Amino acid sequence: MKRGDRYMNTASLVSIIFPAKNEGINVKQTLDSLFSTSSDIPFEVIIVDDGSSDGCCDFLKNYKESARIKTITTKGVGPSNARNMGAQQASGDYYIFCDAHLKFEDKWIDRLLAPLLAKKTDAITPAIASMDHRRSIGFGQTLTPALSIKWNKRQQGLFETAVLPGGCFAISRTAFEDVGGFETGFVTWGHEDVEISIKLWLFGYRCHVEPDVRVLHLFRRKHPYTVTFDDVSYNLLRMAYSHFNKTRIKKCKRLLRGRNISQIEPKLLKSGILKQREEYFKKRKYDDDWYFKKFNINF
Repeated sequence: MKRGDRYMNTASLVSIIFPAKNEGINVKQTLDSLFSTSSDIPFEVIIVDDGSSDGCCDFLKNYKESARIKTITTKGVGPSNARNMGAQQASGDYYIFCDAHLKFEDKWIDRLLAPLLAKKTDAITPAIASMDHRRSIGFGQTLTPALSIKWNKRQQGLFETAVLPGGCFAISRTAFEDVGGFETGFVTWGHEDVEISIKLWLFGYRCHVEPDVRVLHLFRRKHPYTVTFDDVSYNLLRMAYSHFNKTRIKKCKRLLRGRNISQIEPKLLKSGILKQREEYFKKRKYDDDWYFKKFNINF
């Protein structure tokens, strides 16, 4: 399919992007679920094999739907940059970023994209339920006073969310490119979904939940790859320097007390973060006070 194909003269090709690292059988099961569901919207699939060591993507060479799948292999760039690499190779006017351990329902793409196509939002997430405990469902996320994630409760109809869960959300190509995609300076895993959500809101874009669309997500107790406290701390502080005022940066440093901050901060400052901060502050429509007040986050 070529970029520009039209669905009811409204929606172009949708690019569904899956970063994968040491996912075992999950990648195949996720794709089996995806291709078994119905949709009237044409889509392509992009798998970013982010330096897996378990051969979880090897089956793609002979997979039955291989003609609709583009595979990118990296040496291990982390979930944030893996998603960016997938977007760079995407042909769609809309992107759906998904974890590689999901199950889908019929017409989920069509119903999730509908508010985007109607210009009611710029980025949207479905309800996300636990694959093992299906009554456990989250509806987008917000932040606690310690900047940890808290799932929203259901509301009626389309509603705003402070944070788009990285497990599954759709976004227009225009909005994604305008904010520069996911943070390119993050290392390994941590805060990538929070950062892009804050950036979208501050730059004047809208993030919503469509509670009537549901995907199932495999929640794991630990990552199938190494994640260190230093990496997560670095990402948090990078997010703070990118978007927060000086008072909130100090609060973030207090949250990281005992986390090797004396080495993390100098490394961050050498990375060009202050220039990025200046560029973001010039471009954004709202400041971080507005964001935290809007969502009643006491931080």
